[in-house]
Amino acid sequence: MGGLFRLRVVVLINNSFEGKILTNLTNCSELRELNLIDNKLEGKIPEELSSLSKLTTLGLSSNNLIGKIPASLGNLSSLTKLSISGNNLEGSIPEELGRTSIEFIQFGFNSLTGTIPSSLYNLSNMRYFRLGANHLEGSLSQDLDVAFPHLRQLVLAENRFTGPVPVSLSNASMLESIVLPNNSFTGLVPQNLGRLQNLRVINMTINQLGSSIGDDLSFIYSLANCTRLQTMIFGHNFLKGPLVSIIANFTTQLSLINLGMNQIHGKIPSRIENLENLTYLDLVMNHLTGSIPPNIGKLHKVQALGLLGNRLSGGIPSSISNLTLLFNLDLSSNNLVGDVPYSLAAYQNIVYLDLSNNNLNGSIPNDVIGLSSLLAI
Repeated sequence: MGGLFRLRVVVLINNSFEGKILTNLTNCSELRELNLIDNKLEGKIPEELSSLSKLTTLGLSSNNLIGKIPASLGNLSSLTKLSISGNNLEGSIPEELGRTSIEFIQFGFNSLTGTIPSSLYNLSNMRYFRLGANHLEGSLSQDLDVAFPHLRQLVLAENRFTGPVPVSLSNASMLESIVLPNNSFTGLVPQNLGRLQNLRVINMTINQLGSSIGDDLSFIYSLANCTRLQTMIFGHNFLKGPLVSIIANFTTQLSLINLGMNQIHGKIPSRIENLENLTYLDLVMNHLTGSIPPNIGKLHKVQALGLLGNRLSGGIPSSISNLTLLFNLDLSSNNLVGDVPYSLAAYQNIVYLDLSNNNLNGSIPNDVIGLSSLLAI
């Protein structure tokens, strides 16, 4: 292949090629794209690739590569896409990459360490910044909107980042996804995220977000303006405050809400029925009181409903049997009273049903116990 001097594109994705990356590819001086994603390649990323001066796309994800990211890749001044996720790479991210023209970084699912090099914040055309599932640490630049004005996806999940979530994110107007779970971010969630009219996914679960003030959910008022929002996940933090009723006014595109394992109090909004496309609602392990809204059965698309570990009272509303797509229903460890509705037998897809540790009386109807899909009760 090294003799193909006019070769411009090599795309061999999703095959079973083994061995090392051929160094004689460097003879292909006109090469613009080298895409070897999803193979069984081994060894290190060759330093020699840095001589491909016209290369714009380098795709090496989902292989068995080892070693460090060569600093010499910083010599590829035309490089716009660098995808090396899903390997066994280690060491730090080279400062030299800041000399490229990268718009798309995908380094996830490796064992990279250290901090994000300051030089990367000079890549002003960055659109996709994906560093999830590594061992990276440190805090983020507080001027992300200036550094990455065209940013669409910020994916830093499962690392060791600390410090506040940059308030400046609310000014990165093209953002579609903010994915920061499984880190150690602290402080408040930025208050003006509603400016992000393209936002579809926001996930900050399993961090240390919150304060001692007790009004940590005020950011939700702003998020209600994100008319394309589909996924909102803030579970497993230290968020305190009332569950604001405006959550019922979110866009009908919203399909997933996870606010579980926080310190949220108040009642479940009665108008939650407005979220007609909701498929997943997790409010577990909070301090919610009052009753389960009687009209919750209007959420016809809900597949998982988790309300365990709150202080909910009253009976199980009969309308809950209208949630015929449910496969997971957990109402355990509340103060619910009354009988178990016979109508729960309408759940033909239910896999997990937990009503334990309440004040329910009577017996579980045989038709419920006999549901063929039920694996745990």
